[in-house]
Amino acid sequence: MAVEILEQPTPSRPARSAQRRPAPVARKPRSWRLPKTPGGWTVLGVCVIATLGMFVPVYVIISTALSGSTGAPSFFLAFPDAPSLDAFKGAWTKLHGSLLNSLQITIPAAAISCLLGSINGYILSKFPFKGSNALFTVLLVGMFIPFQAVIIPVFQFLNMLHLQGSIAGLIVVHIIYGIPITTLIFRNYYEGIPNAIVEAASIDGAGIWKTYLRVMLPLSVPGFVVAGIFQCTNIWNDFLFGFILASPAAWPATVSLNNLIGTTTVNYSELMAGAVLVAAPTVLLYLVLGRFFVSGLTAGAVK
Repeated sequence: MAVEILEQPTPSRPARSAQRRPAPVARKPRSWRLPKTPGGWTVLGVCVIATLGMFVPVYVIISTALSGSTGAPSFFLAFPDAPSLDAFKGAWTKLHGSLLNSLQITIPAAAISCLLGSINGYILSKFPFKGSNALFTVLLVGMFIPFQAVIIPVFQFLNMLHLQGSIAGLIVVHIIYGIPITTLIFRNYYEGIPNAIVEAASIDGAGIWKTYLRVMLPLSVPGFVVAGIFQCTNIWNDFLFGFILASPAAWPATVSLNNLIGTTTVNYSELMAGAVLVAAPTVLLYLVLGRFFVSGLTAGAVK
């Protein structure tokens, strides 16, 4: 018969406790509850009214677009009796070429400006040099220069490069104008990454660019999400540069949408359907990447 030998406690080996540690209690998921105070009800009421106020224009646009050839309902909150997609078909026929132009402008311009801003932010935050703060200040000044103030020099610059009126010219303009905001985003983001990571990479023999490619770039996904959303939204919604610097064949969707307004009559159903088509890509972008947006904004807040 086996005999269990109990381990005797010694001064260097204390006796094991017979009690086990309690298992961690799983957190209960938060449930939505009604407020219990007058102040809570007031805040809830204000939020509900504000939400309805934001959704009313969206509802009016969609209901008008679905009214088709029957025209907009007599009451702006009334839903059409016979919803139709004819207005969307007509708007797509007139805008699909411009929507493709906007995609060809937005994707490369946003990607290249984010990459350049990432490199600038990396150098300015981890390898500051004499005059780097002054250079960063000069870059930030570019964020506050209105488009109208530089439209003539930009036109002459593109004309000198033989890019005026082309999609490539608009890409160059949006890349240049996107560098200040992307540099600001990435500099603040990289400030939150400990310098010890860069020092450890240099000890292992990695140079500036190898450290950026192997260490910093894989850690930059939240920063690229934030900068990418900003850039994609600003470039997609641009009207001034697209209207003045592009030829009709290279017009972005915003310019073509404005041209849906006739000189004598306006087809409001088709106009609203075009507005839905033009706004849909940015809305989808926020729906897909929105959960990463706030975390990316606050990623560099605490060091």
